[in-house]
Amino acid sequence: MNTLLITATDTDAGKTVLTTALAAYWQKYFPQRSWGIMKPIQSGIGDREWYQNLFTLEQSAQEITPLYFQAPLAPPLAAVQENRQVDLAVVWQVLSELRSRRDFLLVEALGGLGSPVTEELTVADLAAEWRLPTVLVVPVRLGAIAQAVANVALARQTRVNLKGIVLNCVQPRSDAQIADWTPPDLVQSLTNTPVLGCLPYLENRTDLDKLAQVASNLDLERLLS
Repeated sequence: MNTLLITATDTDAGKTVLTTALAAYWQKYFPQRSWGIMKPIQSGIGDREWYQNLFTLEQSAQEITPLYFQAPLAPPLAAVQENRQVDLAVVWQVLSELRSRRDFLLVEALGGLGSPVTEELTVADLAAEWRLPTVLVVPVRLGAIAQAVANVALARQTRVNLKGIVLNCVQPRSDAQIADWTPPDLVQSLTNTPVLGCLPYLENRTDLDKLAQVASNLDLERLLS
């Protein structure tokens, strides 16, 4: 597997943190192998600029984000404001070209699995149609178990190749809070999906050594196989 789609239960769940951590890990431990990052569709300033500032990527801005809209809205709504269309053929072409030139490609989805990509398709539909191995980020907070169950059900319905779940501390969380709000055994039991680890809250998300370290604590063998 040389491509991994990082999606989540919803916005601000931790997709960017996990993507950054995996990129830092790959850069640190596999310096001789090529890798890349994609944010296929972006609405408003955000992740593309983050990756450009944090990493030296041998990719053009269009190769990082083939479709870029100004308004921070769902792509079909942002496209209407600019009298444009969400042209997935452009995204697929860039994705295919990058995969052919990279040993490993991280693809950060927009929003959650149920987020609209076009007026007809969600992130889950795209992950399934393009056969992208996928990891689901679940934030450690009240209500997260129900979100995990619902999103895994959507993944199954659309036949997404879901590799597992990664929990993410969106705020500082104690071990007791993690155990109370997102107990890994219960999440695994209810979703029948492996929990591959938990990312701690990171105050400094530009510390690449620390990011690589927290990524190494995940079950990477299962995630990247």
